[in-house]
Amino acid sequence: MSSRLVYLTPLIVAVGLGFILYTAIGKDPSKLETARLNDPLPAFELESLLNPETRFTQTALVGEMRLLNVWATWCPACRAEHPFLNQLAEQGYKIVGLNYKDERQAAKQWLTTLGNPYEFNLYDPQGTLGFDLGVYGAPETYIIDAKGFVRHRHVGELNTRVWNESVLPVIQQVQGGLE
Repeated sequence: MSSRLVYLTPLIVAVGLGFILYTAIGKDPSKLETARLNDPLPAFELESLLNPETRFTQTALVGEMRLLNVWATWCPACRAEHPFLNQLAEQGYKIVGLNYKDERQAAKQWLTTLGNPYEFNLYDPQGTLGFDLGVYGAPETYIIDAKGFVRHRHVGELNTRVWNESVLPVIQQVQGGLE
């Protein structure tokens, strides 16, 4: 009996791993579930990245539709999307930054060097708000409606294609009164 178990154990493990891999193949990691979809932003109180004496709560994101962009200086995709965020800000889109698990000085230097597309930046060095939002990593961008509800989540770099195909249509819905 024990010799059969020795031979069957690797087979059972291989079949189990095969099943797990099979179910994950073809899934788009940018289409992760959004636990907070259609829920209000979680309560938070965080310092401003640029001015530590200033603190923000979730009410700072109420009143207008905004993008909440999770970014960090250690994130290569964040650097790649930054010029696009600058373009969006120039077009009048309101973007709030969530500087995620980063060093304050490095982040401030980043904004000085690459430009600052953000209306304001929340400093989240421990990732507490990121955790409450379900952030997997940076970059991630959330559409927050005027009432402070999460209406969409995009995982990964924002660029023209992603903007036109998946983000802008949701913004148009939100602005069209489906808040």
